[in-house]
Amino acid sequence: LEGHIRNVWSVTFAPDGATLATGSSDGTIKLWDVANGNELMTLRGHGLGVRSVAFGPHGETLASGSEDGTVKLWSVTSGEELRSFRGHYESVNPVAFAPDGDTVVSGSYDNTIRLWAVASGEQLRTLTGHSYVMSVAFSPDGATLASGSVDNTVKLWNVASGEELRTLLGHTDDVLSVAFSP
Repeated sequence: LEGHIRNVWSVTFAPDGATLATGSSDGTIKLWDVANGNELMTLRGHGLGVRSVAFGPHGETLASGSEDGTVKLWSVTSGEELRSFRGHYESVNPVAFAPDGDTVVSGSYDNTIRLWAVASGEQLRTLTGHSYVMSVAFSPDGATLASGSVDNTVKLWNVASGEELRTLLGHTDDVLSVAFSP
């Protein structure tokens, strides 16, 4: 697929597998038709590069995290920016939706993880304890959050309380990706 004019930093499939989203250092997000490779639309609104993109569980919304410190929520059908979450003061690296789609999580170079209410835009809580946060993932039931960082650790968090449950040690370098088994 060709279309971005700079590096692509994030790629994700919609839940139905029919659409692909890409986030680029050119500050744009592109949506692609997987069957034919055609570009469906370009989403513009971030002031700097887009570090991460994530579809909501029903594929109707897309979250994006940017070097401009914002998280944005987009309509996949219209391309409209639905909401902008502000609170980070450094680059936002990972974004992810909770399995129920009601919460978006973001991690940042500001050493925080923030949980956001999709419906209201309210910041629900801030989790601290890492250096630069590079990856986040919700457990399949949405009760636990995993995060990875350049501090070489993985942390597990209780989503409801914000309590740090455990720190997993043993990595000798940055933890750039975390995931739960389904």
